[in-house]
Amino acid sequence: MSGIPHDHYEPKTNAEKYFHRRLPIIGLIYDTIMIPTPKNLNWMWIWGVVLMFCLILQIVTGIVLAMHYTPHVDMAFASVEHIMRNVNGGHMLRYLHQNGAMLFFLAVYMHMFRGMYYGSYKTPREITWIIGMLIYLAMMATAFMGYVLPWGQMSFWGATVITGLFGAIPGIGDVLQAWLLGGPAVDNPALNRFFSLHYLLPFVILGLVILHVWAFHHTGNNNPTGVEVRRGSKEEVEKDTLPFWPYFVIKDLFALAVILALFWALVGFMPNFLGHTDNYIEANPLVTPPEIVPEWYFLPFYAILRAFTSDVWIVIAVNWLSFGIIDATFFGVLAMFGAIFVWALLPWLDTSSVRSGRYRPMFKMFFWVFIVNFWVLTWAGAMPAEGIYTNIALIGTAYWFAYFLVIMPLLGVLEKPLPEPETIEEDFKASLKSKSSGGPKGPSPESIPAE
Repeated sequence: MSGIPHDHYEPKTNAEKYFHRRLPIIGLIYDTIMIPTPKNLNWMWIWGVVLMFCLILQIVTGIVLAMHYTPHVDMAFASVEHIMRNVNGGHMLRYLHQNGAMLFFLAVYMHMFRGMYYGSYKTPREITWIIGMLIYLAMMATAFMGYVLPWGQMSFWGATVITGLFGAIPGIGDVLQAWLLGGPAVDNPALNRFFSLHYLLPFVILGLVILHVWAFHHTGNNNPTGVEVRRGSKEEVEKDTLPFWPYFVIKDLFALAVILALFWALVGFMPNFLGHTDNYIEANPLVTPPEIVPEWYFLPFYAILRAFTSDVWIVIAVNWLSFGIIDATFFGVLAMFGAIFVWALLPWLDTSSVRSGRYRPMFKMFFWVFIVNFWVLTWAGAMPAEGIYTNIALIGTAYWFAYFLVIMPLLGVLEKPLPEPETIEEDFKASLKSKSSGGPKGPSPESIPAE
C-alpha cells in the first residue's frame, strides 16, 4: 500500500490464512495502521482524525434525521420542528448534525492551511491535493443543499440567491438554472432534488476520502521539514519513522478528545451560536430578509462574489471588452469560482524547490497575511454589501488572487531559503535537544548547519 519499505501482515493461524487468500481485508487494515509515519509530525497533523470523525458523525446523524424529515415545501419546516420536539433525542441529533458541519469545515480549513504551509501539495503529492480539493467542493455542495432543507427564511432566500448566480451565465444561464431547480423558481422540485443530493453526496465524499488516504499512503506522509523519508533500507526507514499505531493514533485520539470537549460544550450550551435566527421563521417567498447571509464557512467566497460591483474599474473594463456580455454579477460569479480554482492549482503555481514554509522566510510573511486575509474576508462576507465593507472585500479579493497568481510564482525566483536538515532523524534529534535544554519548542532552522 505504501512506497516506504515496512513489515507487512503475515497470517499465522489457518483461519487467518484462509481469509487472507480470499479477502485480504485484515492485511489491508494492518498495513494502514502500521504504516511508517515521519516521527517529527507536530500537532497540526491531528486534523485528519477530526475530519474522519466529522464525516462519520454527519452520515450517521443524517441517516437518522432523514427518517423523520419530509422533503415537501408544505411540510419540511414542520417536520424539522417535529424532530426537535417529538423525536426522542431529536433536538440533540439535529444540533449535532448542524454544528458537526461547522466543525467539519473548521477542521478542513485548518487541514488545508497546514498543507499550504508545509508544502504537502508538492511533488509527489499533487494528486492527493487535487483529490482533497474535490472533497472540499463536494463538502460545499452538500452543506449548501443541507442548509436549504429546514425551509426557513434564510434557507429559502439563500437558495434563491445562490441558484440565481447560475442564471447570470450568458446564453445558457436561464436553462441551467431551470434544470438545477426543476422549475422557474425555488419550490418543491428544488427541495426534493436538494434533499436527494444532500443524502447522496456524503457517500461520494466517503469514497473520495478513501482515495485521498490511499494516495498519501502510497507517496508517504509529508512532515514539518518537507524532507522525504529515506527509502534505501528498512533500517534507514526506521530511523526516520514510527509506526502509525500506537504512537500517532494515541496522539490523534487525545487531540480529538480535547476538540470534542469544546464541540460538546457548544452543542450543549449554545447550539445556535453560529446559526441565524431568521431560519427559525418558515420560508415566505413574499418577505425578503433584511440581510441574506450564508453559513460562516461560505463567507470568504460570498465576500469575493459581492466585491465586484458595476462601478469597479476592472468590471467596467471587462464589460466593455466583452461587449456587455460579462456584467458585474457574472464577473462576481467568475471570481468566486476562480478563487477556488486557483487554490486547486497551487502545486503548479508554487515554483519554489523548497517544500516546507519553515525554511522560507519570505513565504512565511505572505502566508500569514493570506491567513489574516481569509478571516477578514469571512468577516466582510457577513457585513452589508455597502460602504467600506465592499472596499475591504475588494482589497481582500485582490490579495487572494495576487497570492496565488503573482506571489507564489515569484517567490520561487526571488526567495533565498534557509538550509534544510538532511534527514527527518536529524530534525527529530534537534527538536529533542532543543526541548531538553529549555529552548524553543521545535527545531530551529537557523541551528542546522549548511553544507
